[in-house]
Amino acid sequence: MSGEKPVGLYIHVPFCAGKCPYCDFYSLEADADTRDRYCEALKRETERYAGLPVQTVYLGGGTPDLLGAAALGGLLDHLRGVFRVAADAEITLEVNPTRVDRAFFRAVRAAGFNRLSMGVQSADPKELYFLGRRHTPDQAARAFGDAREAGFDNISLDLMLGLPGQTWETLEHSVTFCTQLGPEHLSAYLLKVEPGTPFARQGVEPLDPDAAAELYLRLVDRLEDRGYRQYEISNFARAGRESRHNLCYWRDEEYLGFGPGAHSFYGGKRFYYPRDLAGFLQAPAPCPDGEGGSFAEFALLNLRLTRGLRRSDCRARYGAQGEAGFHRILENAKKCPPALYRADGTGIAFTPEGFLVSNALLGRLLEGIEA
Repeated sequence: MSGEKPVGLYIHVPFCAGKCPYCDFYSLEADADTRDRYCEALKRETERYAGLPVQTVYLGGGTPDLLGAAALGGLLDHLRGVFRVAADAEITLEVNPTRVDRAFFRAVRAAGFNRLSMGVQSADPKELYFLGRRHTPDQAARAFGDAREAGFDNISLDLMLGLPGQTWETLEHSVTFCTQLGPEHLSAYLLKVEPGTPFARQGVEPLDPDAAAELYLRLVDRLEDRGYRQYEISNFARAGRESRHNLCYWRDEEYLGFGPGAHSFYGGKRFYYPRDLAGFLQAPAPCPDGEGGSFAEFALLNLRLTRGLRRSDCRARYGAQGEAGFHRILENAKKCPPALYRADGTGIAFTPEGFLVSNALLGRLLEGIEA
């Protein structure tokens, strides 16, 4: 799988002005000197793979915009000097609506970033306060407008649902707020209280699962009505504006991740950097995380997509093993409620109802298939 086939690049920027209580990503506060040292460490680590062709670049976090436009542009210049970044590469930058303005967006657009992912989460002030977000709906709308004015024609917005006490009225308000802005892409995530987060320590419980499921299904329908087709469990896009970088993960293609907590799949191996900023600054070796590329893994990831698992893809990737595995999954599906999936001789895919119970459904579909 390695060699000349283009890979995706993920660059983790583990800095935040403060920790959101639901967030499980590795991030911390840091001064300007530490941020500068981190950029140099990233440059050092990426040089291990000099010359590889790259199809997508994604700078996530944390809060990457804390580095400032000049440092972000310098990082992107470095990546272009180290890798063979495709002329039409999708180059995404995560931003928060605070601490960014028109000048920032103009600078990062001029540097070569061509896609933004903006963490809006909600348009309800009470929900934003509960989530620990530091922006208002007006700030989010202003940041979006500034990004458009700067030339960004590919913007994704994040929403969160399943919050305690959330109703369809409050969620619909957020959906309307976002769709009226007119982004090309929307991500909508059900709240999950992760161990070790402030929400976990506070004993926060998400919305009742049945109520959250109803919100999710209504959200899928509403976004479809407004031109956003669901293409993955939590992701929706206008035609042709699906996230190419995230599709790299879900299609089980190769990618390289850099930074503490970042994972990679390259050369048939999975590996990662420990969640340790100090260690990363001292040139650590990535830790092995087992073999990758099994048929079971390929099937699991593709079933996250609304296009689902295709017989032709299984055969092209794994030959006779893939053909046999696909038919085994079809046989296993016959034991599952038919409302949860769609299947024929060419493919199998989950319905929105199936996505809601995807973990259990995947376990049943993959029975008897070697991991």
